[in-house]
Amino acid sequence: MQNLHQNEIPHSSFLIHNYCVPLSISDVRRQFPFLEATPQPIYLDSAAMAQVPDAVLHAVQQWEHSLRSNVHRGMHDRAEASTIAYEAARSTVQKFLNAKHPDTIIFTKSCTEAINLVARSWGDAHLQQGDAVVLSILEHHSNIVPWLQLKERQGIDVLWVDIDDEGNLRYDQLEQHLHTGRVKLVAITALSNVLGCAPDTARIIDLAHQSGALVLLDAAQAIAHMPMDVQSIDCDFLAFSGHKLYAPTGVGVLYARKSILESMPPFLGGGMMIRNVTTEGFSPAELPATFEAGTPPIAQAIGLAAAMEWLNQYSWEAMQTHERNLLTQATTSLRQISGLQFLPQNSSFSIHHSPFGCLSFTLEGVHPHDLTEILGRQGIALRAGHHCCMPLHKRLGIPASTRLSVGIYNTKEELELCAKAIDTARQRLRG
Repeated sequence: MQNLHQNEIPHSSFLIHNYCVPLSISDVRRQFPFLEATPQPIYLDSAAMAQVPDAVLHAVQQWEHSLRSNVHRGMHDRAEASTIAYEAARSTVQKFLNAKHPDTIIFTKSCTEAINLVARSWGDAHLQQGDAVVLSILEHHSNIVPWLQLKERQGIDVLWVDIDDEGNLRYDQLEQHLHTGRVKLVAITALSNVLGCAPDTARIIDLAHQSGALVLLDAAQAIAHMPMDVQSIDCDFLAFSGHKLYAPTGVGVLYARKSILESMPPFLGGGMMIRNVTTEGFSPAELPATFEAGTPPIAQAIGLAAAMEWLNQYSWEAMQTHERNLLTQATTSLRQISGLQFLPQNSSFSIHHSPFGCLSFTLEGVHPHDLTEILGRQGIALRAGHHCCMPLHKRLGIPASTRLSVGIYNTKEELELCAKAIDTARQRLRG
């Protein structure tokens, strides 16, 4: 995004196709201030939150410095320029997702809020007792709890699709659920934040649509690791957060088909989501304002657009090859550690079929919290716990795991150092 100097009219120069700047990891790393700390951190926790490049920090700073003013509400120069910048950010997201219309892009504070919006608005309006929502055992709590709450409110059923011992989705179970004729929505992750496996979304969407069900994709993890073309995917809803896509915190996106959004009542009430208010009632504004009550995350949305523009200079092929090489290095190095088991533990976990973005493991005789605390003191950031996936961990028969996740800025050398540190910590903790 261009510099937002005072009195300049901001606009988006985003193109759907990548500019294909060569992916030089040393050049990439120089653009992330977080990595310039001394001693230099080894950050392997991007599945929880990715770091932010200078281009994004600059875009947010320029808005705060020169344009800070509320959108859609003022006639002065800064308010108008701020509105243009905010709506340009919406257009950037539209193009990043290849959505047909900018007003099908709803800014939220997070992926969690986006999914709750669907459950509270579409779910309350369209589902009733006897209807069913299908989830997979891979789901993050953000794509579980809203549907369990809907179950309590509306009396719907929540049906589950399991995985096999290799971590593959049980598509036969999905088909069985769909054949009941009661399923109105399949809500599923596009990429597991624990196993790093990507379900076959094309197959899932085809099966669901054949049975008359809609599909919501939780793309919180997938958005930074694979292209999400909503027209090609043919999903009905898609949700993600900015902070996993090298963007600021506090911003998320809900995409939905325009006809579906137009059938949904407002989720939150307040300023800017109304057309008219009287002492007796109100009428809602048109899309997308219907679902953006109050002051939106203006700076964060501008930062999200800047992150998309920054990321778009590299090809997906180059980024995916780099991350695949990183995870291959990680599996090769970690496999040498005695007592370390990748998840799922019954999987052969071939390094030729490395997952996207992350991998998780257990270490015999060592609690994940103890391991990550020791590594954290050395400046190596991993994550331990159930990763907001308690049903999945119960299915795997373990209370917690350690997760290693990579971003565009990581190197093979970092993964080698991490593996050595894990082995040293293992020896220390096991005496």
